[in-house]
Amino acid sequence: MAISLHTAQVRAGTDRPGAPLLIAHGFLGQGRNFGTLARAYSKKRRIISVDMRNHGASPWHDVMDYDAMAEDLAAVIRTECHGHAHILGHSMGGKAAMVLALQHPELLASLTVADIAPVAYDHDYSIEINAMRETPLDGVTRRSEADRLLSAAVPDAAMRAFFLQNLSVSEGTARWKPNLDVLYRALPQMTGWPQMPAGARYDGPVLFVRGGNSPYVQDQHKAGIFALFPRVEYATVEGAGHWLHAEQPEAFFTQTDGFLDRTAR
Repeated sequence: MAISLHTAQVRAGTDRPGAPLLIAHGFLGQGRNFGTLARAYSKKRRIISVDMRNHGASPWHDVMDYDAMAEDLAAVIRTECHGHAHILGHSMGGKAAMVLALQHPELLASLTVADIAPVAYDHDYSIEINAMRETPLDGVTRRSEADRLLSAAVPDAAMRAFFLQNLSVSEGTARWKPNLDVLYRALPQMTGWPQMPAGARYDGPVLFVRGGNSPYVQDQHKAGIFALFPRVEYATVEGAGHWLHAEQPEAFFTQTDGFLDRTAR
C-alpha cells in the first residue's frame, strides 16, 4: 500500500507545457540533495522532489521494498502530476523508478536512471548504519559532535558528511530522520533486484547515466538492461563516482537535461 511521501516542488520558470519531472533520491539520501539541480531543471519544467519512505520527512513504515516504493511514486504522479511525469532516480531511487516504469508504464513520459543497474549487488551499508544506530545522541547539540562520534567507524569525512545530513538537531535534541532499524533489516532488498514478471518491459525513452569512476553500471549489465528497456541510451559523467550528481553537477545536468528536452511531451 502506498504511503503519502513528503514532497517539495519548484515551479517552472516558463509557461512551456509538458510533464513535470519527479526526482527520487538514493539510500540514506533526501529530496533536498537535488535542490540545486531541481532549480536548474525548473527553468523548463515543474519539479517534484520526494523523500522516499523511511527517509527525510516522509512517514516511517515497516515495509521497505521496491514494489512498495514504486507504488509510493505512482501515487505522487497521480496526485501531483496529473497522472504523467518524467522520473529521475539515483541509486535506490533509480531501482524504484525502474520498477515503477515496468509496473505502471502509462504514468511515465521518460525514465532517467542515475548510476544503478537492475541487478543485485554484493555490498551494503550495514557497518555505517550500525554506526549511526549505535552513536549515543544523548547530549549531542551540534552536528560536529556527532561527526566526531562517527569518525572511528566511518573514517571517510565526505561519507560522514553525507550521513550527517540525516541528523536533525533541534532545541538541544539530536535524532536521526531515517528509520535506521527498518533500513538495516531491508538491506537485502535494497541491494537486490525484485523478480519481474516474464516479458516485463518499458518501451518508453530511457537514459542510464553512470559515473566514469563508478563500478555500478558495467558493460556486462547492458544485455539485461536492454531486455527491460529496449529504448535505452547511455551517458557517462567523467570524473565522477556513484554520487555523480553531487560530484559533477554541471556535467550531470547537461546529460540529463538534454535527454529531457528530447523526450519532452
